Amino acid sequence: MKKITSFISFLSVILISVSVAASNDDNFRGAVFGVSSKFSGKERSLSLFKAHDNLRHLQILASGVDLPLGGTGRPDAVGLYYAKIGIGTPPKEYYVQVDTGSDIMWINCIQCRECPKRGYHGLELTLYDPEDSFTWNPVTCSSGFCADINGGAVTGCKPNASCLYTETYGDGSYSIGYFVMDVVQYDSVSGDLETKLANGSVIFGCGARQSDNLGTSEEALDGILGFGKSNSSIISQLASSGKVNKMFAHCLDGDNGGGIFAIGHVVQPKVNSTPLIADEPHYSANVTGIEVGAQFLNLSTNTQGSGDKRRTIIDSGTTLAYLPDAIYRPLVNEIVAGQPDLRLRTLHDQYTCFEFSGSVDDGFPAVTFYFENSLSLKVYPHDYLFAFEDFLCFGWQNNGLDSLITTDTILLGDLVLSNKLVLYDLENQTIGWTEYNCSSTIKLRDEITGSVHLVGPHSIPSTGSRIPRRLLISFLITALLHHLIS
Repeated sequence: MKKITSFISFLSVILISVSVAASNDDNFRGAVFGVSSKFSGKERSLSLFKAHDNLRHLQILASGVDLPLGGTGRPDAVGLYYAKIGIGTPPKEYYVQVDTGSDIMWINCIQCRECPKRGYHGLELTLYDPEDSFTWNPVTCSSGFCADINGGAVTGCKPNASCLYTETYGDGSYSIGYFVMDVVQYDSVSGDLETKLANGSVIFGCGARQSDNLGTSEEALDGILGFGKSNSSIISQLASSGKVNKMFAHCLDGDNGGGIFAIGHVVQPKVNSTPLIADEPHYSANVTGIEVGAQFLNLSTNTQGSGDKRRTIIDSGTTLAYLPDAIYRPLVNEIVAGQPDLRLRTLHDQYTCFEFSGSVDDGFPAVTFYFENSLSLKVYPHDYLFAFEDFLCFGWQNNGLDSLITTDTILLGDLVLSNKLVLYDLENQTIGWTEYNCSSTIKLRDEITGSVHLVGPHSIPSTGSRIPRRLLISFLITALLHHLIS
């Protein structure tokens, strides 16, 4: 039987390394981010991933709630990757998650009395103390940044008072703090597969208080780094300098666990794209068709059978794929139609599974999602079927059985994103992808100089850390940084 690919959610944590390499092009900048899997040493199970997704959807389905940060990042233990970053002068190391579904960077600060001193896998956590850094600066409530995240001038703002934030989640957990500005260290891309040390000032949250269910988590980390769509995200802050295009890409190697994360214009491979839905807080696009083998499904989720497209969230922080009941049931039925002797059963009241000993790619059809602008996304049987106990189970999940998801929404996670280069183009408000070998290199072009450099997976040594070296991968952010935010 063909190997069933283990999927790894892309809600990630980065290791911002401090290495230096020779540069042949001083005008081309980027950053090398190394990450490690949070589930290293654990058996990856559908139960574990489903629990992760349930927490994740508390965030995603808060659409319509006008939170002050323009997003609802989930900073607790749902991240599947972790690593560390350097902040301040002199720099200290912090373990953080990177998430395309949230908007701000924040780190637990010295005022947080409830924050744990050790986190996941016994990692030693560090509270950020602004007074220990020579380069920190306060962000006041009268600043433009504070007005932007609050949708206007802050009522009752007093001179020199800090800009505050509150992150509240669907399960009642919260994080409270204030914004500061300080230097973040990273490795700058300086040539083909070359890097050198660089740094830049960014605005991020200083977490002063957490609810008990966040602060006592056995999988706690120091913070989160948001790559969402709002002006407070790290991609938006870098773009506001005028030297960075507001686009980034990731490529997750579902077979080997490696990957690439790059800010910049991807010129190789070529990527087709579809429009992002306007005024959506998440990366959403319209699915216009779903094909199972050679059979198209009805996209309607109502009894009249109307509707020719379906709102679809592309979320690299979700592990599985969630479909409306009116789509899920016919999709599963069509997948197993060619195997009339299969006996479907439900395990643990939530997983549709069966026994099968043959080749899954020979025995079952691929599922293809069609988007506007003739973009398609094909999911193979070895991607959507997973070994669970002594059975094979579907990675497709039924929204109708999950109260956390609206019944009309399709949510596609890493089940469909693995082994594809996914490009988020906020300049043109599009998203696209192509099947790709994520253990190989990609090419990015500097829009300022026109130079093109190779970017690829890069394993960063884990000297002195508890991170298993074989699990470290890197995300290379090829940012066109001539001058960072001042």
